[in-house]
Amino acid sequence: MFETLSAGMEGVFRRLRGRGRLSSSEVDRALADMRTALLQADVEVGVAGTLLERIRARAVGAEVMKSLTPGLQVLKLVKESLAATLGEAAEPLNFAERGLTVMMVVGLQGSGKTTSAAKLARYVRDGGRRPLLVAADRRRPAAAEQLRRLGEQIGVPVFGGEKGESGGGGDAVRLVKRALAHASDEGNGADVMIVDTAGRLAVDRPLMDELSRIAAVASPQETLLVLDAMTGADAVRTALGFLEYAAFTGVILSKLDGDARGGAAISVREVTGRPIKLAGVGERPEDLEVFHPERMASRILGMGDLLTVIERAEQVMQDEETAQAAKRIRRAEFTLDDFLSQFAGLRRMGPVSDLVGMLPVAQSASVDATAAEREIGRA
Repeated sequence: MFETLSAGMEGVFRRLRGRGRLSSSEVDRALADMRTALLQADVEVGVAGTLLERIRARAVGAEVMKSLTPGLQVLKLVKESLAATLGEAAEPLNFAERGLTVMMVVGLQGSGKTTSAAKLARYVRDGGRRPLLVAADRRRPAAAEQLRRLGEQIGVPVFGGEKGESGGGGDAVRLVKRALAHASDEGNGADVMIVDTAGRLAVDRPLMDELSRIAAVASPQETLLVLDAMTGADAVRTALGFLEYAAFTGVILSKLDGDARGGAAISVREVTGRPIKLAGVGERPEDLEVFHPERMASRILGMGDLLTVIERAEQVMQDEETAQAAKRIRRAEFTLDDFLSQFAGLRRMGPVSDLVGMLPVAQSASVDATAAEREIGRA
């Protein structure tokens, strides 16, 4: 992800390294190059201008101009300014203090909305809660069937996703009312209800009216807008369209692993004022992560994201298994079965290209991630 922007930024900092002092004109040239990199990455024009002004306000001060390492100082300023644009700190999901928590998942068709709803259900379940998915998309053919299959895959019950049911209309509001009664029944044991709502090809009044009626009935603690990260600046326009009619509380960026530009991720928080809470980083149900602005800024600037690598490793590697493997290595008892087990854990952490992208200076390293993935597959 972010290959276009990372490459552009790396070129800027490469030219700044080794300079003993930076003049105002050199700062201006660097900012002009950054603007080009941001626009090529499909960052919204106004957001690019605001970000560069933040950097300029500090870069022309004594902090940089009198520094013995101005290149590194500019890198630090860009990272801090980029993190501020992305949202400063990770925003947790809101849960009801007691009783049932309701979350609505909204978005356009093709944005990955239904898949993101299932990923969200798995995410909250892994956090110790008991989710229930609600197939409230009564318009798209086979939407309920898709959610039912995803629910079976992750082991989460789906209300309204009976086998053979399809779209074509129906009262989504009435379905949500029945789902609330079902979820509130103590015998069903759900404490989080995730409602997959209908999408459209564009933001329109009928879509927003239906969302408003569902929200009035369900009183959700979270209304999460799913945006396709690969649509770039179009994702920002979609977010503004939803914001005009429906007050969403946060954003899920889908398909972030396939976005080579990163414009949507950088723009949406600044434009809408709503935080990016989660990001889809793969096709698997478990490929949903908390969005950490500071870590993402580090990754964009080629500084790595080792904390996320460590968290992924902790998720797939059992502490006891890892300790036993370490002991066998020290005793020279490490076998081919142990070796295979380590590679299986590496595969569960995600594609090699993603892991390489989280390592410091990965952009400038000559690592053939595709070849590495192929060799691990052979193992």
